[in-house]
Amino acid sequence: MNLRGIVAVSGRPGLFKLVGQNKVGYILESLDAQKTKIVANITNTKLASLEDITVYGEEEEIKLADIFAKISAKGSTPDLKGDLRAYFLEVAPGHDQEKVYASDMKKIITWYNLLKDLPLFTEEAPETPGTAAEVKLAEEKTADKKVKATGAKASASAKATTKTSAPAKKANMTSKKGV
Repeated sequence: MNLRGIVAVSGRPGLFKLVGQNKVGYILESLDAQKTKIVANITNTKLASLEDITVYGEEEEIKLADIFAKISAKGSTPDLKGDLRAYFLEVAPGHDQEKVYASDMKKIITWYNLLKDLPLFTEEAPETPGTAAEVKLAEEKTADKKVKATGAKASASAKATTKTSAPAKKANMTSKKGV
């Protein structure tokens, strides 16, 4: 199952495919029938890649792709209005029942229903980097970290040179007691 490039956007229902990036934000295309394109602002929008999403587990976290695979093997999804706890125990055994809420279960099943008919659901996840936008995004993050690291080193060395090049202060020889 290839979930690379599929994101959930905070404050917006549904799932989106990451198409590209510009100065203002990320260019996203909805996965529904309308295929509307939006620009998600970088500063105030949070994106969550489905490839990276995990569910709280009792011992270790469970990947969303694994849960989707078990739902697919099971064949059918339950009604979202009913109690999902028993169904979720079957498809995600070992999940933390206190931390995983009913709203999380509904969201996962809704996402599955959106993705199950798409061709990317049946294809394997590539080992190589994803789309050009994803590669660029990853490169920018690593370059940004390098710039911050070298910038911090440069500013630290600049501060060090200013401290050593400044003249030393005269020592005050009078005591505070007035002696």
